[in-house]
Amino acid sequence: MSYNIIVLAKQVPDTRNVGKDAMKADGTINRAALPAIFNPEDLNALEQALKLKEMYPGTKVTILTMGPARAAEIVREGLYRGADGGIVLSDRAFAGSDTLATSYALSAAVRKIGNFDLVIGGRQAIDGDTAQVGPQIAEKLGIPQVTYAEDIIEVKDGKALIKRRIESGVETVKAPLPLVVTVNGSADACRPRNARNVQKYKYAAVPSEAAADEKVKALIEKRPYLEIGEWNAQTVDADLAQCGLPGSPTKVKQIENVVFTAKDARRVENTDAELEKLIQELIANHTIG
Repeated sequence: MSYNIIVLAKQVPDTRNVGKDAMKADGTINRAALPAIFNPEDLNALEQALKLKEMYPGTKVTILTMGPARAAEIVREGLYRGADGGIVLSDRAFAGSDTLATSYALSAAVRKIGNFDLVIGGRQAIDGDTAQVGPQIAEKLGIPQVTYAEDIIEVKDGKALIKRRIESGVETVKAPLPLVVTVNGSADACRPRNARNVQKYKYAAVPSEAAADEKVKALIEKRPYLEIGEWNAQTVDADLAQCGLPGSPTKVKQIENVVFTAKDARRVENTDAELEKLIQELIANHTIG
């Protein structure tokens, strides 16, 4: 039995390097001021999809990402590791999307792709840390979801057996297909690039990239597998009122890079009275509690 798997991946700003120019006046992230990377937990999700591809020959893995044309780099990274194809959902109408608008656009694209068995994505993106997009997509598609997954053990008889990490430990659940799964960073790390795939797909590009490079354009004409899909709001029949800033009720007021430093130390005697006094002080200054 083979399956069609869509992997949700996001090109995110490296939030380890947040500076004073990281935020625009309208409260959106100034992505040009930060280096872009493959969202870490989406790599964990990709690995789960690739493992299923190895387990079930004939399985197809498609990368779906939303962003500007340069987000095609995320699809290329997926192709280098073993994905079969990808789509970049790109339109100025999607700019400034919060989780609600993002999940709306991505769910519309998933419907457009159609004939899918699993939609797998990372638990959350490091630029927002909300863990909302995956579950919201499941709700908009009207299908089941399994969150905090660490391992998709098997897919059999129209159901997926999944190990998930929760606060109290680990549990194993079974859910029917089609299904949305969000994957934890504690899941298996993604495999490295395959050298042959890098050579095969290094010139893969979306049409807007190819249009600016005659060499790439000529290669894609000879080798159609190098063309990465590039869809806009019209392609997926999206309602513009639910896209981008108009469809985003969440507004970011400020981004700040917080660095914790130890300025002084205090020695406490190992007695119940001293420990109780310390705890009372920490509660009073809101360090805990």
